[in-house]
Amino acid sequence: MRRLYPKQPLVGIGAVLICEGKILLEKRKNEPGRGKWSIPGGLVDLGENLEQTVIREVKEETQLDVCDPELIDAVDNVTVDDDGGVRYHFAIIDYFVRLKGGTFKASSDAEELQWTPFKEVENHVLTETFREFFVRNRSKLEKMNSR
Repeated sequence: MRRLYPKQPLVGIGAVLICEGKILLEKRKNEPGRGKWSIPGGLVDLGENLEQTVIREVKEETQLDVCDPELIDAVDNVTVDDDGGVRYHFAIIDYFVRLKGGTFKASSDAEELQWTPFKEVENHVLTETFREFFVRNRSKLEKMNSR
């Protein structure tokens, strides 16, 4: 599956974990968005449903176990190069998940993890798609709790 200059859009998911007024942010280790903050997530594997993907991706990137995915929103991530070619094209479906357990540790595509108070989220260098999602859904997110 080609991420860079794909032949078709790729489907990804994002996982929203919220505890005590803080959202779990992940500093991305890889492109697109390397070095920027977002939420855990990744691409859907062939034959895997969206809910399985969000649970798997959280485990791979944070070592946390989650359950009960609830659809929140979807965003597009289309990056075009200087010549008008589509460099990246992702359709990202974002889910709220509940925390079951596990050991909090950055791994896989996550360089760093951080529980961030809502009032500080926009102070981070965020991916464009996560910033769009956060601004659009902030009031809804502030009412959620993953525990």
